[in-house]
Amino acid sequence: METSKNRIRRITMAAVFAALATVIMMFKFPLAVIAPPFYKLDFSETIALIAGLALGPGAAVVVELIKNLLNLLIEGTVTAGIGELANFLMGVLFVLPASLIFRKRKTVGALILGCVCSVLCLTVGAAFINYWLLIPAYAKAFGATTEQIVGMGTAINGKIRDLRSLILIATVPFNAIKGIANALLSVLIFKPLEKALERATGSAE
Repeated sequence: METSKNRIRRITMAAVFAALATVIMMFKFPLAVIAPPFYKLDFSETIALIAGLALGPGAAVVVELIKNLLNLLIEGTVTAGIGELANFLMGVLFVLPASLIFRKRKTVGALILGCVCSVLCLTVGAAFINYWLLIPAYAKAFGATTEQIVGMGTAINGKIRDLRSLILIATVPFNAIKGIANALLSVLIFKPLEKALERATGSAE
């Protein structure tokens, strides 16, 4: 059973992860050769995933929520909140699979399997969520049409001619790259720090 001391440690660590993820989220940039500028890459998902590996899937979701709320308060929004909603939804899709799999079996193999599942869930889930929810909401929020949003993709790649091709040619590759980059970075950072994080959270006691 978790002691009060360990519970306080875990809450404190989750708060530290959330603060660090918020700072890292400020440094985001588009991949202009692949996707329209409203798709932006950042590495705050790395911190959220490490929180999930160290503290459990619930902590990963909390970090995702807090970093987006704090980002709204600190930077405001230029996407009517849709960018932040997208970041939260995509973040949860990414951090949960690896966190859940690693929680069951804390081995290198489970970690790698979890990261592969996370990348796949992010890539596939992002395609459906963007198609049915986020891009239509983004267009509506700015009084634009879906065709105008598609046009932002066409300006980058002439093969993008409708919403479906935007998803397949821009959304899917962007999220695959984002997922792979954050997964690799998470593994590279987490494994050397795993024992130290266990001690910090009381898991090794």
